[in-house]
Amino acid sequence: MFAISLGDDGAELRPLEPWQAEEFLAHVDRGREFIGQFNGLPDVVTDLDSSRAFLQAYAGKTAADAGRLCGIWAGGKLVGAVLYRRFDVAQGVAEAGCWLEPSAVGRGLVTRAVRVIIDWAVEQRGIQRVEWVVSAGNEPSIAVARRLGMTKDGVLRESYPYRGKRHDEEVWSVLAPEWRAARAARAAEASSAARAARAARADR
Repeated sequence: MFAISLGDDGAELRPLEPWQAEEFLAHVDRGREFIGQFNGLPDVVTDLDSSRAFLQAYAGKTAADAGRLCGIWAGGKLVGAVLYRRFDVAQGVAEAGCWLEPSAVGRGLVTRAVRVIIDWAVEQRGIQRVEWVVSAGNEPSIAVARRLGMTKDGVLRESYPYRGKRHDEEVWSVLAPEWRAARAARAAEASSAARAARAARADR
């Protein structure tokens, strides 16, 4: 099974598949209350059978080239996931999403993982627009959209019924040319920082 490094802290991005249903259920149980603030996943994954069914549904999406689900592992433990809820190559549009359990918050894991899957979608699959649809009250997820360089396209008022209340949803997006430009700017900044660090060492 492949794993993609997410940085020097040892975090990895890997596929999440039906055979991992027990590990996935344990992860959801650890974060059930936290994840469930804005995400209906804990209401869907309640036992081993429903855990397996959820992962099987995404395995079907992967086979149909209509979605993807990848887990984030840190310290050898599954702590979150990033996904494409919708993936339409013909239209060139995909919708990304995420969640984390509480122990993994504040480490930049989602931002790093989503950058990997957007790079793949844009450069390998020809996706022109990646969307991020988020509850207007979910400030951490909105912050991820900002860090990814997305633009807020608008607000869908009371479009999302969840746990007895209707929520506004914000739609954010990034277009392929914007994504490439931002990636080039990050690379140039990293290169400049590396040169400065080498020069500082040489002056010692």
